[in-house]
Amino acid sequence: MATDVTRTRLLDAAERLLATTSYADLKVRAVCVEAGVNPASVHYHFGSRENLVTALLQDRLGPVWADPLDELAARHPTVREIVDAILAPLLRLSENTSYAPHLTLLGGFVMTHPDAEWTATWFRTDVWATLLTHATGVDERTARRRWQFAFSLLMTELSIPQRLTPWNVAALGDFLTAGLNGPNSSSPDSNGRSPAEPPPKDE
Repeated sequence: MATDVTRTRLLDAAERLLATTSYADLKVRAVCVEAGVNPASVHYHFGSRENLVTALLQDRLGPVWADPLDELAARHPTVREIVDAILAPLLRLSENTSYAPHLTLLGGFVMTHPDAEWTATWFRTDVWATLLTHATGVDERTARRRWQFAFSLLMTELSIPQRLTPWNVAALGDFLTAGLNGPNSSSPDSNGRSPAEPPPKDE
């Protein structure tokens, strides 16, 4: 129980500090002082500053998307439904003074920490690849690549401190849907060859 309390205090302290401090300037010692805990507590509970922030983002933002996405995963949604489930909360969150900084932090953090160790279901690429594979029939490798491009675009937009508008979100939704829903360019042609594979010299 004491361990859970300390962990919560560290997350709360990091959240308060990140409201006025960038991730680059966030100090582990400052988080521990703010939380009123042992200076080694961040490393004990999270292992690193990076893992502390991934835990914070998953804890604060994960529940916003979890239920709608869990419901989608239980059936076979269209690409548009998947994109809408991702984008639907953004306008509400961007207008909320408690959550807007988390969106900016999420965007910037993901862009600069591509190898961060996410543990929550909807922060991992594999579940997104499975959804897209079922929705479009593309292979898993293609699905992962498309999501990498899609999330890079989305995170770039979120990393800019701005108030999202309905127009921006709608345009983003159209763009993401078109990109994710494109034809399977890795499918073999009538000769059984991938489009990326050069033709034989005698053709």
